[in-house]
Amino acid sequence: MISLVWVALGGFLGACTRFIISTWGNKKFHPILPRVTLFINVSGSFLLGLLVGGAWNENLYTFLGTGFMGAYTTFSTFNMENVQLIKKREWKVLFVYVVGSYGLGILFAGIGFYGGTWMKG
Repeated sequence: MISLVWVALGGFLGACTRFIISTWGNKKFHPILPRVTLFINVSGSFLLGLLVGGAWNENLYTFLGTGFMGAYTTFSTFNMENVQLIKKREWKVLFVYVVGSYGLGILFAGIGFYGGTWMKG
């Protein structure tokens, strides 16, 4: 039961963080390339990699990994933005966004993982 509380609390904070960053970023940046979602997903990949690499305790992983990151990162928004780019026939932007999201996501997850491993000793 306590795990459910950790997930719920982490999810609440992750969703709020995503909302704040999205609201601010979407006002600041031109939406042709969905930079805000890209930033959220790449930073979430890094943070999750850091968490997994650090092999922190189970409650912290449940709170941050499942709860916070589950609500903070946004695969569904990423896919919907891709559909919108396809509909607009923005092929170059679509390519940069998809390759950038997956490439940077994997890169930063790896950096985070090895950083967490290094921090843990």
